[in-house]
Amino acid sequence: MLLSNALQWESACERAGLVGRSPAFRTMVDSLLRYAAVDVTVLIEGATGTGKELVARALHYMGPRSGHPFVPVDCGALPETLFEDELFGHARGAFTDASRDMHGLVAQAKGGTLFIDEIHTLSPRSQASMLRFLQDLRFRPLGGQRWFDADVRVVVATNRDLERGVREGWFRIDLYYRLNVVRVHVPTLAERAKDVPLLAQAMLARLAKRYGVAPRAFDDATLARLGTVPWPGNVRELENVVHRAFIEGEDGAPLRLPGEARAVEASPCDYASERAQLLDAFEARYLRRVLAAAHGNVTQAARLAGKERRLFGRMMKRHGIERADFAG
Repeated sequence: MLLSNALQWESACERAGLVGRSPAFRTMVDSLLRYAAVDVTVLIEGATGTGKELVARALHYMGPRSGHPFVPVDCGALPETLFEDELFGHARGAFTDASRDMHGLVAQAKGGTLFIDEIHTLSPRSQASMLRFLQDLRFRPLGGQRWFDADVRVVVATNRDLERGVREGWFRIDLYYRLNVVRVHVPTLAERAKDVPLLAQAMLARLAKRYGVAPRAFDDATLARLGTVPWPGNVRELENVVHRAFIEGEDGAPLRLPGEARAVEASPCDYASERAQLLDAFEARYLRRVLAAAHGNVTQAARLAGKERRLFGRMMKRHGIERADFAG
């Protein structure tokens, strides 16, 4: 890599808050640099917790629209009945409570980037609305008479295989081809294990600044161990573990891993205690894995695990696992 390109690469990562050096991470950032200057729809793909919104923000702030708004849309949190209103706004009198004109998120993102997250959760009707919008980037507020041009760059994200969705019938083929212009793959922590110590150190630095305390750190051995943990919840899970370690740590002392990760570093003890620690660690990892598979739906995760939902919820509570960490 040429020096000028290397400096551009490092500067882009610093501005965007991206941390890493692994080959998979570098491939992702190279894609962002290449696509940032081109005003084209970008499809961001990655597992739950990998940081897809952060990558979308990086794409925005690396490009010429960086001085304008970045507006996220969480499709998974929008009921079908509100989708078009939220996106396109409405005119006065469009429905009973519409006492005035209201701008939607597309209008609010004028000049900037509209980030559509969890696009795989859209209903067939909402997919049709999205396709119509993406065809010429024009929209009409609900109850309005005029059509407007949308001056936005569209970035979408998903943790599902949309091509499989087309084959299985839950995702429109024409919308898939409209979105599938250029892709950015966000690697899992398993794909970029060498970045885990760097990420943990960056997280600790941010936490020290946030809480206004002296910097805290893991020792080298603990940092190395962090790189060997599977991290099924990816960056989000790592961030939670680092945060707990930071809060539980003492000034001037190396930080220790909390919860089930600490069992890995503990000195050997009697058989019963060692077995209990390992089973506890297994249970926590298993809960996270089924929650990730169910995209945070506790009822579905309990069904996958063959557990009664109330019992499954108690198990989550015992391990400090939050449903929201797997909903993205």
